[in-house]
Amino acid sequence: MTEPHADPDEIVVVLEPADEYTHEPDDAENYNESMYLNAFDLGLQGGGWFRLGNRVNEGYAEMTVCLYLPDGRVGFIYDRPKIDNNDAMSAGGLTISVVEPFEHLTVEYTGRVCLLDDPSQMADPRTAFRNNPMVDCTVSLDYRAVSPMYGGKPQYADGREIEVEPGKSFAKAHYEQHCSVTGTITVGAAADESTGTVMEIDGLGLRDKSWGPRYWQALTWYRWLPMVFSDDFAMMLSVIDRGEGRSPSASGMVLVGDEYHKVLDCRVDADWNENGEQTTMRAWAKTADREYELTGEVLSMIPLRNRRTTPEGEQLHTRITEAMTRYECDGKVGIGMSEFLDQVVDGWPIGVPAPSGT
Repeated sequence: MTEPHADPDEIVVVLEPADEYTHEPDDAENYNESMYLNAFDLGLQGGGWFRLGNRVNEGYAEMTVCLYLPDGRVGFIYDRPKIDNNDAMSAGGLTISVVEPFEHLTVEYTGRVCLLDDPSQMADPRTAFRNNPMVDCTVSLDYRAVSPMYGGKPQYADGREIEVEPGKSFAKAHYEQHCSVTGTITVGAAADESTGTVMEIDGLGLRDKSWGPRYWQALTWYRWLPMVFSDDFAMMLSVIDRGEGRSPSASGMVLVGDEYHKVLDCRVDADWNENGEQTTMRAWAKTADREYELTGEVLSMIPLRNRRTTPEGEQLHTRITEAMTRYECDGKVGIGMSEFLDQVVDGWPIGVPAPSGT
């Protein structure tokens, strides 16, 4: 219900406990309901991230497990298991469960991962999977809130939906939350020292959820930096370029104590290697209370891609570089991700400066 005299055309953001569970899918062919969770242990300098994206109208889920081992190796698997309903976030051996909305979630995985000594090989997935061993993997993690929720579903104050164009949509609703994370990640046979790694995680992470139509090609580029320093100091910075002549948009939040402070503006500058992948970063963020300056150093990187052919036959190529990253801010050391998405145009990521001489 709207309050008396409220403007029915005002846009409000709504988030209900029921949103932690799956929704009735839209009619859009590219409807996507996804949950993502990462977990890092600064002492180990290891961790990983997990994602399920239910594309039920296309008959499959996107399932990803990515694990950063302390010795620099990466365990990775991506699959498109078939699904015929949107009843749960469970496919391909990965299950994300809501124990208590906004407070407690679990991640369980039993399956295999490709164990990469050189994660950069995943730029060519077919070759990477052919030339590296597949090993058993189990994950059992508990996520418990250390912050309030951030985000939700924008809608009109009178409850009307905001129409989105499926072909240009990335999500119609999105929220995030920082969490403490405990549990165990096992990669390879624990008794086999050549492949076996057991990570006892006692750390922190971030989780997010989104739903609505999505194409990975709906954005020109983005820079997404979720990071954790302690259970009362964490950040998420986001810079998104949607193209069409518009300036990039900046957003995010800073956790101070048990409250989020909205990011009013931020910048992310990076140094790049010969492949146009981030290596170090300098970022600036401003809230209503203060400004923050921070640096980031990539500890472990894996390049991923998404390709789609349009109805007109055009081949679209998106690159996403996923890096476990060490951060410093206010004299504190933290850990998290730097996730950089770019559309690839003429063989080069569009948001990365072209090499000199080209």
